Amino acid sequence: MADWPHDPDGEEGSEGMRKYGQAVIAKKVDEHDDFPLDVSAFIDEHGDDPIRLNHERVVSLAEIFDNVDSDEIEDIQTMHQQVGDTMRENGYWEYDAETEGPGTEA
Repeated sequence: MADWPHDPDGEEGSEGMRKYGQAVIAKKVDEHDDFPLDVSAFIDEHGDDPIRLNHERVVSLAEIFDNVDSDEIEDIQTMHQQVGDTMRENGYWEYDAETEGPGTEA
């Protein structure tokens, strides 16, 4: 884990996981203006940005996107699918739909 210049959560906490993982990545794109997304350009612009995976673990956006196989991503739904699959396959996914989320007890 790298030392980051700031805490991505700040003093506001995680906002119910909206400041963790894939949610942080999704906030870096505009679903209308940024697609199709040039993956190399996106990494050039945001690769050093910290992505908080949980309350202790932070990785760079580039580290996650190293495993995305596309040069271009057509739309935000495809981005969510590809990034989510990549995060799950490479140990970056911290959310468990069976134990977290609507209808589950914390």
